[in-house]
Amino acid sequence: MKTRLLGGIAALLLAVTGIVLLVTYVQGADKRAQQGLDPVSVLVVKERIPAGTKAEDIQSKLKTETLPQSAVAPGTINTLTDQKGKVTSADLQPGEQLLGVKLVSPKELVPGTVPVPEGLQEATFVLAPERMLGGRVEAGDTVTVFASFKLDEAIQAGANVPAGLSGWKDFTELLYHDVLVTAVQQAAPEAEKSAGTEKAVALPNGSAYVTVALSDANAAKMVFGAEFGNLWLSKQTEKTVKTDPPTTTFGGLVQ
Repeated sequence: MKTRLLGGIAALLLAVTGIVLLVTYVQGADKRAQQGLDPVSVLVVKERIPAGTKAEDIQSKLKTETLPQSAVAPGTINTLTDQKGKVTSADLQPGEQLLGVKLVSPKELVPGTVPVPEGLQEATFVLAPERMLGGRVEAGDTVTVFASFKLDEAIQAGANVPAGLSGWKDFTELLYHDVLVTAVQQAAPEAEKSAGTEKAVALPNGSAYVTVALSDANAAKMVFGAEFGNLWLSKQTEKTVKTDPPTTTFGGLVQ
């Protein structure tokens, strides 16, 4: 009798222990499942984004979706706040989650070149070093384009001179802001030597071919500026203040 009682107690204890273990396992499974279902906000591509598109220009082509954590790809981002100055490294297709690794510095794409944004075309201009920051303009830079003209030469070329410029011989015009440089072809600079010692500082060696991305209409104006005047580039930064200054003449300088 005593043996049967002890056996019953042992069986009861085993049953209770089994129930406790089962409940603990189920609760842990629930927690694991809940962790996988925790909602996460991610950016998802809603229309094709070409390679080389600026991060600042892709917001309208993205949408925010809430997905289970288990369905979110590693490295997916949910904001473009820290992506300024970067571009897409490859074409992004509708439905794919935006990965941080898909946004890179323009100079990381292809050495010496960056992709042409969709809808634009490339045009190349020969510029002397002093007209492109001493030869320091590089692919991926964003520049402002200026054009200087001599009116007597412009008139001979058949240009219509605005009435406000008829009293002046020369003028400079700001043509465009936000022009993307897609390539620069320049002879390798030669290191300057002094007293038989080679210095680390290199000087630009001659002119360079500077290729930019423009619309066809803007390319036509820039071609005219190069053909009948002189082009100058200034490099923009994220904090560059962009205005719309009037045409600069000698009269404007002395006012």
